[in-house]
Amino acid sequence: MLDLGGLPGVKFGVVTQDAGRTDVLDRLVARFREHLASERRASAHTVLAYVRDVEALSAFARERRGDAVKLEDIDKLLLRSFLAELARTVSPATIARKLASIRAFFGWLERETLVRKNPATALASPKLRRKLPTFLNADAAGEVMEVPLAAAVSHAERVRDSALLEVLYGCGLRVSELVGLDLGDVAFEREEVRVLGKGKKERLVPLGKKAHDAILRYLEARPELRNERTGVQDARALFLGRRGTRLGVRRVQTLVHRYGALGAGRSDLHPHALRHSCATHLLEGGADLRAIQELLGHASLATTQRYTHVSLDQLMSVYDRAHPLARLPKRGDTSVAGRRPSR
Repeated sequence: MLDLGGLPGVKFGVVTQDAGRTDVLDRLVARFREHLASERRASAHTVLAYVRDVEALSAFARERRGDAVKLEDIDKLLLRSFLAELARTVSPATIARKLASIRAFFGWLERETLVRKNPATALASPKLRRKLPTFLNADAAGEVMEVPLAAAVSHAERVRDSALLEVLYGCGLRVSELVGLDLGDVAFEREEVRVLGKGKKERLVPLGKKAHDAILRYLEARPELRNERTGVQDARALFLGRRGTRLGVRRVQTLVHRYGALGAGRSDLHPHALRHSCATHLLEGGADLRAIQELLGHASLATTQRYTHVSLDQLMSVYDRAHPLARLPKRGDTSVAGRRPSR
């Protein structure tokens, strides 16, 4: 049973019709926030998104049912109206995400015996067309890695940018994982990096030679990145900004856009594309899908399969080597084994 700390309007796990109904809903959303952060250990971004979606539903319910809305007023019909209203302005992917947030909220209320059933389970998610993420071929990725060393910035920023690109691509990290790295997370002697991923799950990621060497070059210049006026510098963060503070996600995104345009003519390049490129190149090189799953920190192998597609040329190459009917017939060979099936 959820301990609501003497919360008015809640008795024996049921939201009553007494005073404070609106306040009860607000407080339940606040407790849901605590549940996501402490029990599910969701990231701050995930917590914010889920709570924002539930608050939007709460506002819609009050608009339709009045300020005295109760939990039992939020039924399947109201949820359908809410999603239909959203469909006028947002994409199916956004609707699916908001529905997932609402399902999680009512699922939590159901487990805490505050509602008898989850009304969101009766609704089907909209069908989504999954897009293949942006990625670079190996040559283009190599060109992007070289660009920072010739950039018109200070030496410390050049070697820092080179190191962060090598780590993003070489280790296949999420941008949030990259900016969260501390100096103590890099084990040079074991050639590995300790990464704090989604759900605050730790994993060890191999550190390739190029990323290893790039970080060492950067660490020699790292003392130069400090506040010019105070001399203050973040003592823990691995990657620092010009003023000595931990580098942020937005700044890394801007840098990847810039170097993608300069190195590969891809102004749309983003950090996740480097992560996807890493996984794709490993798969094309013969790496096991399970190993790539561990490297990327995916909880489900299905996620890894979605992010690691093989190029058509690679697929046809494997087909030609492996399929018994793939070989082209020799001159005068009319046997079935010598024919290649038409596509």
